[in-house]
Amino acid sequence: NFAFEHLPADLGHIEPLFAAAMRRVPALESAGVQVFFNGPESFTPDDRYLLGEAPELRGLYVAAGFNSIGIQSAGGAGKVLADWILDGHPPFDLWDVDIRRCAPFQRNRRYLRERTVETLGLLYAMHWPYRQAESARGVRRSVVHDRLAAAGACFGEVAGYERANWFATGGAEPRYAYSYGRQNWFEHSAGEHRAVRERAGLFDQSSFAKFALLGPDAAAVLGRICANEVDVPVGRIVYTQWLNERGGIEADLTVTREAEDAYLVVTSCATQTRDFSWLCRSIPAEARAVALDVSPAYAVLGLMGPQSRELLATLTDADLSNAAFPFATSQVIDLGYARVRASRITYVGELGYELYIPTDFAQSVYDLIVGAGAAYGLRLAGYHALDSLRMERGYRHWGHDISDEDTPLEAGLQFAVAWDKPGGFVGRDTLVRQREAGVRRRLVALALERADLLLYHNEPIWRNGALVGAISSGAFGHTLGRSLGLGYVANGGAPVSAEWITAGEYQVEIASERIPARVSLQPFFDPAGERVRR
Repeated sequence: NFAFEHLPADLGHIEPLFAAAMRRVPALESAGVQVFFNGPESFTPDDRYLLGEAPELRGLYVAAGFNSIGIQSAGGAGKVLADWILDGHPPFDLWDVDIRRCAPFQRNRRYLRERTVETLGLLYAMHWPYRQAESARGVRRSVVHDRLAAAGACFGEVAGYERANWFATGGAEPRYAYSYGRQNWFEHSAGEHRAVRERAGLFDQSSFAKFALLGPDAAAVLGRICANEVDVPVGRIVYTQWLNERGGIEADLTVTREAEDAYLVVTSCATQTRDFSWLCRSIPAEARAVALDVSPAYAVLGLMGPQSRELLATLTDADLSNAAFPFATSQVIDLGYARVRASRITYVGELGYELYIPTDFAQSVYDLIVGAGAAYGLRLAGYHALDSLRMERGYRHWGHDISDEDTPLEAGLQFAVAWDKPGGFVGRDTLVRQREAGVRRRLVALALERADLLLYHNEPIWRNGALVGAISSGAFGHTLGRSLGLGYVANGGAPVSAEWITAGEYQVEIASERIPARVSLQPFFDPAGERVRR
């Protein structure tokens, strides 16, 4: 029951810090101590506080874990939480501190103790790009984790899930050497990127969050929360967004219709808690539908690249031709001794298949693909290569390029909006008004004119000498041979047209230097999306 209590004064504990403070501010030597308060503080595993409505219980709002900035954050946190309670939603994008970013396992006391100590100790250390935590690792592992490790995988961690970020080759050590320049994995990842573009690559994407929505009313429930049309034939895959009433993007995901009364929803492990909560809360009490989190039931292997169809054809009797198995469709096929859901969808901009494999069959299917892949130049690939590939195709990433403040019109995703579907969808009225008035900001693709520099995020974007936006995410595109970024640009509150965007001269600021850049509303690689459909 200890809360807001004093601990005994401990002058010895504070003396080294106070002595240093007096050397820096000599007036402290004679100021005297008017109030000495020694008390506990609460910290979180990622050094960001917990704010918002608990996903498990409506009406329970949390403001906790302020990591020593509770006093300075109190006014703002109290204001936005009050707005959240009154309006039913946050007043702006608060994902960084949203309690729904946390996974249930992160209540584990050992995890909290180990990760929180490490994170707090790094508060004033160099914040390297791609830095990985070292404590509390190996929490969630794919069933092919050991096989990937044996193949030289260097793992990163997202929501506790170990994911292969890159593979060390040629005797290199699978360990990060951090830098703001090209890190030690750069060339390894480049080889993985080129294999996917030219031959075939295999990704372990088992960390995907996977939800089943079942019942006679499943189509109606999803139809209401999805901006795109999901009342489609069985076997179709739909790329869609879940919007709020303000038109902002709450989730970016795919929906596969497995049967008349069954759908598979696939999203990121980073938003698993958030998205499942949104789905469950969107099911009316009277609806004949139930949502299940089936994430652990399936491993996912992404077989991607121009040779992926030929490779897969050697392992199955299924007809993989374009006529029998077109893009954005899904089928259950025989693969080795397993029954596997093969979904022809991609996040890399190539012909490819996401293979959803019952977990207990995944190792045998993995071995089968890797064994057959040698003849096709198959290479294991990690998430750094995935990021590079998706950036060339301009695929958005929720949490960086899109959020609950960004609309599909601003993000260039209007192709995924079914404006006239029966019954409409959440957020439609706002989108219609925005479409009529014109958007005030738009997401664009940028390519640096210099190949020796890297983009990460938040770099300022300049147009004709005026600051118009910032990079939302960036990566080096190995096929194009330069750094690429996505970012929103605005015209001082005026509508942003395609003509205004293309008429300007652009620069991206890196370390106080403005670097010329090309800007496009279309991806720089395969803008028509022909490669995924061939």
